[in-house]
Amino acid sequence: MPFADELIGIRTAQALVDAIDAAAPGSRLPALREAATRLDDLSLRERADLLRDALLRDIPGDYAQFASVIRAARDGELPFSGWLIWPVTGAVAQKAVEESTDASFDDAMDLLADLTSRLTAEFAIRVLLRHDLPRALETARRWTGSADTDVRRLASEGTRPYLPWSVRVPAIIVSPGSTVPILDALYRDPSDYVRRSVANHLNDLSRDAPDLVVGTARRWLENPDENTPGVVRHGLRTLIKKGNRGALELLGFTPASVDVVGPVLSAERIGFGGSIDFRATIINTGLEPARLAVDYTVHHQKANGQLTGKTFKLTTVMLAPGEATTLNRTHSFRPITTRRYHPGEHAIELQVNGVRHGRTTFVLEAPDD
Repeated sequence: MPFADELIGIRTAQALVDAIDAAAPGSRLPALREAATRLDDLSLRERADLLRDALLRDIPGDYAQFASVIRAARDGELPFSGWLIWPVTGAVAQKAVEESTDASFDDAMDLLADLTSRLTAEFAIRVLLRHDLPRALETARRWTGSADTDVRRLASEGTRPYLPWSVRVPAIIVSPGSTVPILDALYRDPSDYVRRSVANHLNDLSRDAPDLVVGTARRWLENPDENTPGVVRHGLRTLIKKGNRGALELLGFTPASVDVVGPVLSAERIGFGGSIDFRATIINTGLEPARLAVDYTVHHQKANGQLTGKTFKLTTVMLAPGEATTLNRTHSFRPITTRRYHPGEHAIELQVNGVRHGRTTFVLEAPDD
């Protein structure tokens, strides 16, 4: 992931100043110019919010006047795309919500759809979803028939329950079925870009509504195209890791008779930031071929001394009756920004078609001072 300076830095801020200045001659843009000097030490979202708020202060008048300036910048000769679009779309949505009329709301939705191909409007649309969910979803459903790939993706991506980097829309989370018609319209989309968003959206829904997700995936598989199995597999990935029986059976992972030897670890203790190897052998003891989804769970030490598990994909394998397979994996404890490791007892456990086997412990040592 690039640093914030590389995405919304001084050059991006200055490009925004230049584009708005050209679109609204005579505007001094004091807030925007001053904001461009205050980006240091701010996160990416904080930078976008700072420029958004400066835009709202510098462009006077009602929503229609504001939108007119943005459209003039869009149609102007200076660059008006890339990361500067994040604060612009955020300002459009905020201005419409502040005015709180149907006309400004509908125009803001149209303008976001128009701008989304220049970066994305997926974050800004959340403001409008929070303000009037039924009206916003009605528009998003219409977007599913757009000839523009980016607009169709916006319909799915912008309405995801747990879109990364975005504000939550509580009404979507408590009513997960509200966005399913959008996904139903797009799961066979010709664009992989759109279909991947649909799968990620379905995976988001599985956090709160697993039965709804399994039922939706089942309907899709009853009326598929050549890409539907892949969309469903990606959309069910979290349920598969959780061992959800309905999701497993839908993908052909039925209960199987297996013996599991392991996991056998390469060490009882590893240094902080190191890695550990493990192997396991799985034997099909049944009388029928077995299709197996094999995952493993690492139980991490938390700051309070308790263990919490995170499941990782290992492999998918088909075993004939009596056949065995040995699997090997190296798991790294190299420091990463998304997880904080704590020294102490950890464990690795295998999961085969949702059933856990052979939990083995080891110790992650404290870092050197």
